[in-house]
Amino acid sequence: MFMRRFITYLNTRRKYSKKSIKNKWKSVVGLEVHAQIYSNSKLFSGSSTDFASPVNANVSLFDSAIPGTLPVLNKRCVEAGVLTALALNCRINPVSMFDRKHYFYADLPAGYQITQQRTPLANEGILEFQVYIPGIHKTAYTTRSHIKQIQLEQDSGKSLHEEERSLVDLNRAGVPLMELVFEPDLVDGEEAAALIKELVLILEKLKTCSCKMEEGALRVDANVSVHQPGEPLGTRTEIKNIGSIRGVAGAVNYEIQRQIKLLEKGEIVVNETRAWDAVNKITVAMRDKEEKQDYRYMPEPNLPPLHIAMGSVKWGCVNADDLKATLPELPYQTRSRLKDDYGLTMEQSIILVNEAKLLTAFSETMNKNVDPKLVANILINDFLTLIHKNKMSLDIVQVDGKYFSEIVGLLQNETINRLTARLLLSEMLYGASESPSKIVAARGWAQIADDEELKALCKNIIEINPKIVKQYRDGKVKVFAALLGQIAKESNQRANMSKVPKILKELLEK
Repeated sequence: MFMRRFITYLNTRRKYSKKSIKNKWKSVVGLEVHAQIYSNSKLFSGSSTDFASPVNANVSLFDSAIPGTLPVLNKRCVEAGVLTALALNCRINPVSMFDRKHYFYADLPAGYQITQQRTPLANEGILEFQVYIPGIHKTAYTTRSHIKQIQLEQDSGKSLHEEERSLVDLNRAGVPLMELVFEPDLVDGEEAAALIKELVLILEKLKTCSCKMEEGALRVDANVSVHQPGEPLGTRTEIKNIGSIRGVAGAVNYEIQRQIKLLEKGEIVVNETRAWDAVNKITVAMRDKEEKQDYRYMPEPNLPPLHIAMGSVKWGCVNADDLKATLPELPYQTRSRLKDDYGLTMEQSIILVNEAKLLTAFSETMNKNVDPKLVANILINDFLTLIHKNKMSLDIVQVDGKYFSEIVGLLQNETINRLTARLLLSEMLYGASESPSKIVAARGWAQIADDEELKALCKNIIEINPKIVKQYRDGKVKVFAALLGQIAKESNQRANMSKVPKILKELLEK
């Protein structure tokens, strides 16, 4: 007894100790995102942007910085940048400028990068998004992050290091990028990951970025610091090139805890650049940032100012007002529509919008005869759970809207029950060749709904369970559930359990 109380005491101390440490420190997170613009050619040359090309196959004379070659701005990239800025509620600058950012890398042939540091394409945006991770958050909450600027810039090449030599692949040199700089107004890894997920949904909807993080089409840098409430912001560290949404949450949360542990021990946080080790789930030091590098920014002399037409100004590279008219339904609008038109909860709406295949299946199933809440529940609580249970990825699963719609119809007319629906969904996971109706008929999965057949089933269970029946009739009503369980088992889970309780109770009270 003493040991039990002592262990309880220790666990309580640990719980309050963790809570006090959490309340003692505040974390601040800001993100910088490099999104590769979805374009067939590079920002300033006609070379291909194909990811799977052989090494150094997509390199023009300009990409390799041959003297005398000049940049030619890709109009498609400007359109993508403006469209993205509009979707993110940014202020489009009618005139923006290109700059040279000087630094030396072996895979940067010109010795500088063409970017838009001082007068970017757009400023002062706001991205509002929902934060909800099942198992972490009980309910969803809304937050926002302010966008400092969006700028167009070219990517550098890629260095390949071997034991005795380094090789350079210039296929990515000049690939078009949008850099989105967010203000430091997030508090943890979950918010950072939710922001990136929302951004991915928007960019995919706009078709301005493929967002294939495994191909480097979207790269995230996170700036993290911690401080005590009421004190100035702490020393920040930068985590470079995080390559997955899950990695964003893991890297930021690990770095917050690492900094808190250092400060709790009286040590200092070093202003440095770190990398995320996705295998060991830790951040590791790459290089210090004690001295700010002088990039020697200067105006790009070979590119004129970039003019964007809008309002009364009709002359420019692209027309922002025309592009605004082409904006599709954005994720936040889809979530609102699911709530308003179908009565779904915010949590259901978030999950459906986050998973494009589920949203498509939901839309294909919807008609005036279908209960939308039932459809959402089956998709989320049954189908998605089944995928996770089988350790599968939704990305590789074929979701047949017609097949799913038929399952919902069989459920609503009580031909099958929920358990059978899960069996049919499992069949779909592994590529069912027949319709749900044919599978149900062939395997005898139809629900027993006939009152006389259910009555006979109940009578049989009553006859073979005299002790439980006596207990029930003596007032122990809790045993009623045991009888229901036996009926379900005896019918191989096919009995219509919405009808059984009434029939069973009538028989027991005779």
